[in-house]
Amino acid sequence: MKKSLRHGLAWAAALVLLLAVFALYTRPDFLVTLADQIWACF
Repeated sequence: MKKSLRHGLAWAAALVLLLAVFALYTRPDFLVTLADQIWACF
């Protein structure tokens, strides 16, 4: 029971993380800011 609960929680956390990343990609201003910050490193 414990192992399946942890497995389910891990899948739920991964799903939340993927949804958060998708939500950020729908905001073009965020992508431009991220690209500018990454470009500034070089």
